[in-house]
Amino acid sequence: MARRLPPLNGLRAFEAAARHLSISRAAAELNVTPAAISQQIKGLEGQLGLMLFRRLNRALALTEHGRLLLPGVSEGFDSLDRAVARLRQAQEGGALNLSTSPSFASKWLIPRLDGFHKAHPDIEVRITAGMDLVDFDADEVDCAVRFGRGDYPGLEAIWLLGEEVFPVCSPALLQGEHALTSAACLKHHRLIHDGTPLLDDVTPDWRMWLQAAGVDGVDPEQGMTLSPWTMVVEAAIGGQGVALGRRALLADDLAAGRLVRPFDLGLPIPFSHWLVYPPAADRRRKVAAFRDWLVAEAEAARDDDPPAAVSAN
Repeated sequence: MARRLPPLNGLRAFEAAARHLSISRAAAELNVTPAAISQQIKGLEGQLGLMLFRRLNRALALTEHGRLLLPGVSEGFDSLDRAVARLRQAQEGGALNLSTSPSFASKWLIPRLDGFHKAHPDIEVRITAGMDLVDFDADEVDCAVRFGRGDYPGLEAIWLLGEEVFPVCSPALLQGEHALTSAACLKHHRLIHDGTPLLDDVTPDWRMWLQAAGVDGVDPEQGMTLSPWTMVVEAAIGGQGVALGRRALLADDLAAGRLVRPFDLGLPIPFSHWLVYPPAADRRRKVAAFRDWLVAEAEAARDDDPPAAVSAN
């Protein structure tokens, strides 16, 4: 049912004046002139057809109708105040809802996330991993990390990390009868392909890498195809073949020796990792805190030495 309420400004003026029993003090509280308070109250009384105050020489007194109205109006404004306070608390602190790809979440973000929790123990990060773009309002998402060209109309986009691809494998494949001493040795090993739909037809695949490396005699289609990309990485770590790895996302695996880079050649990807959010979102403390932390982590990762190729000897 539609609510037939008087104008909110008139009710605010009445409630403040009734609490203080003073036009001037009500005006000071609401940051308006005494004349504006008097006009609002007069308009409210006209709408109701009732007198709410008796005007004395230097003070106000509530009429019987005013005394009847005041508790409900005060309770209503108190309820509004509590609702707004709850909303602000939810926006300023509490959970931060982040959308990102499964590969970025598992291989880059989550291993570093404990640092954010230690710096901001009051902000819980809730991660939704998926490849679909989100509606920030409908999906109640605060910010997202996306892999693309940075063209996100209507959103703030902060560049985090660039990418390139190069072959990676288990250290075990650098030993044995068919050790990966040169790119030509790939003919003796299974190629692992990423079955995730490519963002662009110029994103390097095995055919492109072998052509750039000048390698003949290696079938770029042989091997196995896995999806999502994290399965490609796990298969490579397990020694099941050679995969095309992404520099930014595999830095930790390379540094820990779970994977090695057997060849120097890397091919750039025309996409980068971006932090995106609606323009007004960083006015909220939790979004600004996460943004600053994530940008600093990405800068530190960029400053690390690039992964070097490892010789089989």
